[in-house]
Amino acid sequence: MLPNPTIDVVAEFEYSYDRTELQLPRSFADISYLEFLQNYLQRNIKLFNPTAEISIREFMIAPILAEICDQTKAQLYSEYPINVDEKLKGTLDYYLHKSNSLLVIEAKQSDIRRGFTQLAVELIALDQSLDDQSSILFGAVTNGDDWKFGTLNRQQKLITEDIKLYRVPEGLEDLVRVLVGILSSEA
Repeated sequence: MLPNPTIDVVAEFEYSYDRTELQLPRSFADISYLEFLQNYLQRNIKLFNPTAEISIREFMIAPILAEICDQTKAQLYSEYPINVDEKLKGTLDYYLHKSNSLLVIEAKQSDIRRGFTQLAVELIALDQSLDDQSSILFGAVTNGDDWKFGTLNRQQKLITEDIKLYRVPEGLEDLVRVLVGILSSEA
């Protein structure tokens, strides 16, 4: 699926693409649940073999997103259907929404690079289907261990892929601060 480079795929929809270090929103609030989440994920890493995407989603991704949504009061949707047209339809693995902030998460078993291309198309589909006033749409692709963020600037029709990777469990605090920051922003 989506074997072409991201730049070519997004160009088909008349969007442009860039790859640079993003300045993502970050929360600087106290993260009282970080130790709990860290221990929970460390335990899960020992309990399961990450060979299937569903296992990665259940044991590594969903616990982080559930805790983030509980703390930010964001809505969490799993397997969220989207249908703009024949080329822009499918299912978002996770869709998090709070007032004017939203975040799409694409889970992948291993290939973050192709996963980002899929995420870019999902952000384009959301851009074309949403009526809200958010100027920036946020997304991330993850294999449970590594998280890569991207944005869609709606006015410029620009997809930007962050060059930074957030690694779990050792970079969990940075990841949580970005996730909370995105859901608390008014982009």
